[in-house]
This record gives sequence, structure tokens and C-alpha cells, in this order.
Amino acid sequence: MPSSPLIVVSKTMIFPDQKSSLGDLKLSVSDLPMLSCHYIQKGCLFTRPSIPIDSLVTLLKQSLSKTLSFFPPLAGRLYTDEEGYIYITCNDAGVEFHHAKYDSMFIRDVIGPVHIPELVKEFFTFDKTVSYQGHYKPIMAVQFTELADGVFVGCSVNHAVTDGTSFWNFFNTFAEICRNISNNNNKTIEKIARRPDFSRDSVFISSAKLKVPDGGPKVTFNENEPLSERIFSFSREAILELKANVNGDFNAVEILGKQSNDKYYTEMAPVSKMAEISSFQSLSALLWRAVTRARKLPDSKTTTFRMAVNCRHRLNSKMDPLYFGNAIQSIPTYASAGDVTFRSIRWCAEQLNERVKAHDDEMVRRFIHNWEKDPRCFPLGNFDGASMTMGSSPRFPMYENDFGWGRPLAVRSGGANKFDGKISAFPGREGNGSVDLEVVLAPETMAGVESDHEFMQYVTV
Repeated sequence: MPSSPLIVVSKTMIFPDQKSSLGDLKLSVSDLPMLSCHYIQKGCLFTRPSIPIDSLVTLLKQSLSKTLSFFPPLAGRLYTDEEGYIYITCNDAGVEFHHAKYDSMFIRDVIGPVHIPELVKEFFTFDKTVSYQGHYKPIMAVQFTELADGVFVGCSVNHAVTDGTSFWNFFNTFAEICRNISNNNNKTIEKIARRPDFSRDSVFISSAKLKVPDGGPKVTFNENEPLSERIFSFSREAILELKANVNGDFNAVEILGKQSNDKYYTEMAPVSKMAEISSFQSLSALLWRAVTRARKLPDSKTTTFRMAVNCRHRLNSKMDPLYFGNAIQSIPTYASAGDVTFRSIRWCAEQLNERVKAHDDEMVRRFIHNWEKDPRCFPLGNFDGASMTMGSSPRFPMYENDFGWGRPLAVRSGGANKFDGKISAFPGREGNGSVDLEVVLAPETMAGVESDHEFMQYVTV
């Protein structure tokens, strides 16, 4: 628990510095399922700038106002028309800006503990706010939190309006504009590097309607279950070693599996005939095995590993990489607990690899067609005690955020959309292929993962 309470210094509404000329934006078949999810909560921790805090807050508010002119949907609201279709109206209604502080809290209190401390949740507002509430609440809120030796800039954004790609494009632009204003570089402000695309002409725009229950949709998981959270860091060298093991020298691992349980051993094909497994798929397989072992599931129990994939580049024709909205789908991979734990890590990684490779234009459209036949909110959670859900991406530019006082020290998320088995992938701060996994598990499962030799040998302590 925090050694000192969070003090809310001020709350302000921030409006775009230019009126929006953008029309209403219809929610897509990738946006609508997110209406039952919490707002996305992500932000960055920085060393404390030398700028006086009052000046810093004024600078952030001015920068946010200018940034909103490039992202009109974030200053809008949701509305449902008479036919039941849901839109974002870009009406310049504004976003909330909160200034908060701790009197005696330090950077070490945030990133020092092995497990993520509860105080991190207080870096974000709109806690447990469901995205459907964007009909009458701001679509976004920004909280600036002072620490004794640092600051945290956290954003809470409606998940039916943005996915991770859109979120980090906004956050990066916010930082870019703030840095340029602090450097008196106003010309660059008018030429931001990554302008969002607000088109609504893809296959994701549909005539299907989502039936919303009275009172709006609710989250589909237990928001109050006890959880343990930890960031597991993997250096570039550790990931290269893991990838080499998965793609090349896996025979020793397979033989070990044979000795452990002959009935799950199968002869592997020659390496040259096998598809290369990516670093991230190798890492996901490593975690899948460790969590499944820690849960002590029966061998016959079906486990599920879900991965959120970006569909912008999977369609023919491709969507704009900076398309603003949700363009993601959740790919499930199924395998029995016995296969996950007793077959090789190569085998587990292959299952993930095959599912991701198969998710092409045809598969994206099939997912859309299936949803149109049965429109529903996304059932987020671990309903059978044997599921995992991987979100976010180590490819997101989370550390490319210099507001004018240097790169972030760390990336953290709030309490939104967290349940036993929720994993979020971040790039490592040092870059160059390093990865951080934010892992959320039941406490007893976390303890099992932390004592799993196969997994922990790759973790940077």
C-alpha cells in the first residue's frame, strides 16, 4: 500500500484548440465487441523534470489541446442512433485532465518491488469504467502524477474507440507536440509525423447491429478476484538463445520430454523442413508451458492461448497502418494440458505459429462474417481456469515518448481488463529486441511460474 495517500490537486476539462470538421464515425465490428471492456490504461514513468510543476502542468494541458485537434474522436462522445447503430460524434466535448501527487513516493516504490504494487493503479483515472459509458463520459482522461523524484503520465482511453496501435500513435503525438512546444518549434507541430487515418470504408464497417442489454454491457470477468502482477524482462540475448533452442537445438528438449512421459513423445521432422518460429512465438510458448504447469491441470484439460493480432496489414487491400480505431482480432490456439507440458517447447510454438500464419485476408473476413451472424461483446476472461490472453505488442513504440525531459524509465498499465491469465507484451526499455511481459495470474499460479526453471532461466532478474 502507498505510504502516503494520493492527493488530487486539480481536475480540468481540456478541449481541442481547433474545432473538429470530422463527421460521425461508425463503430466497426472490431470496435463494438470492446464496449464491455474497461478503458485502456497505459502510461509512462519519467525522472522528474527541472521545469517547475505549475509550468509543466500548463505545458501538458496546452499540448493535449493541440493534440486533440489531430485526434477529434478522443474529444467526442459515443451515441446510438434510432436504428441502434453506435457512432463516435466528434463534437469537441473535451477530455478530463487530472493533476495528482504523492508527498513521499519515489520511483523506486514503483519499479523496485518484484510484484507490481497497488499504487500503480492510482496513476490512472476512470478505474473500472466500461467503454459503453463513453455515451455520457469523456472518451479519454489524462492523469499527471507527481512523485518525489519522478512523474507519471497516464492515459485512460475508451477501448471501443482505440486499440493499442491507435493508442500509442496518440501518446507518441502528444509527447512530440509537447516537446516541440517546449522547444518553441511551432512549425513542426503542424507537421506531426504520424497523422491518423479516420476512414470508415473497410470490411470492418458492417450493417450488423449489436444488441445492447438494458443498462449497457458489463465486463465478463470478476473484477475483484485476488491477483498477482509482475513484469518479467527478457534481454535480447536471452530471447535469441530461446529462439535458437526452439528453431534449432530442440532435440535435447524433446528427448527430455520423452523420458518424462513416453506417451506424449513423437518423432520430430528434420529442422530444415520446419517453419522458423519467431522470437515472440517462442516466448509465448515458454510462458504457456510454465503457466500450464503451475496451474496443475489434468492432462486431458483443454488449454487456450489467445493472441490479439493486428489486421491492418492482413487484408487485401491493406488498411492504412495508422487507421484509427480497433482493427484487431483474437486468435485462439487450443491444446491439452498434457501436450503443452510434455511435448517440446518447439511443438507448442508451432501450434501458435500455424494459427498466426493462417490468419490471412480470408480468415479475417471469416471472423467478421461469424460475428455478423451473432453480434456480441467480447467475452474477456479465464472462464475455465485454463486460458491465457496475450495483448499489446513489443512492436508498439512505447519508449519513443520524449515530452521534452527524456525517454521513459518504465511503462505501466492500470487495473483495467485484468484477470487470471491476462498477459501484456511491452518492448524492453533497452530496445534491440528485448521484451517485457506483464503477467497477471492467481497468486498460487504466479508462485509456480516463479519457481519454474525452464521459464526463469531466460528471465533477467
